[in-house]
Amino acid sequence: MPPQTEQPFRHLVLIGFMAAGKSVVGREFASRRQLKFTDTDQLITERHGPISELFAARGECYFRELEARAVASALAEKNPGVISLGGGAVLDTGTQQLLRSGATVVFLDTDLETVLPRIVRSGHRPLLAGDPARRWQELAKARRPVYESLADITIDTRGLTVTAIIDRLTTILNEGA
Repeated sequence: MPPQTEQPFRHLVLIGFMAAGKSVVGREFASRRQLKFTDTDQLITERHGPISELFAARGECYFRELEARAVASALAEKNPGVISLGGGAVLDTGTQQLLRSGATVVFLDTDLETVLPRIVRSGHRPLLAGDPARRWQELAKARRPVYESLADITIDTRGLTVTAIIDRLTTILNEGA
């Protein structure tokens, strides 16, 4: 019998609703593991300017094209790392295919009660214009099935600190090793 080879580490990609904590958790998890951290929203902002301005000037379709390219670029990195996606990035079918073939996908699940204070504080989310709570719930209802279908791991983050989320994720990853 040939010797067993260790499965190479794949990119760890965090998906979920806006304000779920993907960037904060991803940055800290990457730091602990000494991995590169990439936030695709940050990539877009660095290359093209603030997301709210992109939405206002060019619309959501243009933003989604930039987002799909940012995700593809992050996933194309040779050395695996931790990648945080914007909430709607998973809507692109090309992105879905890339995630299924080249990443371990973690869905950080949450609810409106948990994220509403964060949303209100940030105040710069174009898709939540008008009634942020109602819009968030509409988006969550539409996106939840996509998140669930892509997720290799789902973590219910309600009531958990960043440290507790990372500890839970670490335990799950270690159990699967």
